[in-house]
Amino acid sequence: MPVSNETILSQLQKVPLPDGGNLVGADLVRALQIDGDKVRFVIEAPDAAMAKLLGPVQQAATAALRALEGVNDVQIAITAHQTKAQPKAGQGAPPQLEIGRHPTGKPEPKSIPGVKRILAIGSGKGGVGKSTVSSNLAVAMARQGWKVGLLDADIYGPSQPRMMGLDRPPMSPDGKQIIPLESHGVKFMSIGVLLPKDEAVIWRGPMLMGALQQLLNDVRWGNLDVLIVDMPPGTGDIQLTLCTYFDVTGAIVVSTPQDVAMMDAQKALIAFTKLGTEVIGLIENMSGYICPECGHEAHIFGQGGVRAEAEKLGLPLLAEIPISLDVRLSGDEGRPIALGDDGIAEIYGKLAARLIKAAEHAAQAV
Repeated sequence: MPVSNETILSQLQKVPLPDGGNLVGADLVRALQIDGDKVRFVIEAPDAAMAKLLGPVQQAATAALRALEGVNDVQIAITAHQTKAQPKAGQGAPPQLEIGRHPTGKPEPKSIPGVKRILAIGSGKGGVGKSTVSSNLAVAMARQGWKVGLLDADIYGPSQPRMMGLDRPPMSPDGKQIIPLESHGVKFMSIGVLLPKDEAVIWRGPMLMGALQQLLNDVRWGNLDVLIVDMPPGTGDIQLTLCTYFDVTGAIVVSTPQDVAMMDAQKALIAFTKLGTEVIGLIENMSGYICPECGHEAHIFGQGGVRAEAEKLGLPLLAEIPISLDVRLSGDEGRPIALGDDGIAEIYGKLAARLIKAAEHAAQAV
């Protein structure tokens, strides 16, 4: 007979902590899962210092659970409620700079001082090139004279530092305020430049929400015409936090033409609508592959799916961006393709010009 949650927690109550109490009483047990004879959970320490002291507790908890009938495998991970950024020598980031806490304040949309517009770039699923679109759009807008910020809000899988060519931590004068990095004329911030490269983020929803608040509120963005927020895929805690705690000007949904991707994109569209965020248009990425040898265009992921959905919803199809090896290579090299002057750079230039013109027109109408 499989062991129950109650039995596991009862056994863990017998495991003492260094400063008194027990794992359950101190509310340190997270993500408890029982799969047959396997037990997995996370010990979430209140801070990094406490996490370092919990090694013996982890060993004691493992031994206590393996002593239970029906338990053969125990896997316990330790994470800190607040993770301290580890700056590189000479970068000036104080060791007390901490990222990752529960959200604060009431969920009432507010603006960020100096930031005129917040533009969310979302998708229903991963792998559709949303981050590539975000970085290239940011660069294209900056090339046209706008003051642009780019926030990588994908806490679990930040890819923008690589795409923007950044691998150094930011400065912080007081351990609270963060000076954003800058690359290709764009102010930039990501959890990926605040934590060690080999550190996995194992955080619950509230910590993700708090981290996003910090990346928006505690970064000195300065005066920006637009802050582009590269969202994680799906419709989870980050989307909820951004749209309920901040005054988001609009959202763009990115999808490939294939039916499966478009089904998930529809969920992102619905989520933004329910959260009161205007969807200003759709982008079809990987819309086709043009052979560099003969010029033949092949529609690997299908054709016209995003255009049909946009027409159905009465939304603009803002751009159709083809697959290109150069896009991948430029992203890996940290130089977005929008910095160049080829056909895809031209597409991003036209997209940026269209969005800037619409935004300036809307501002004049107010």
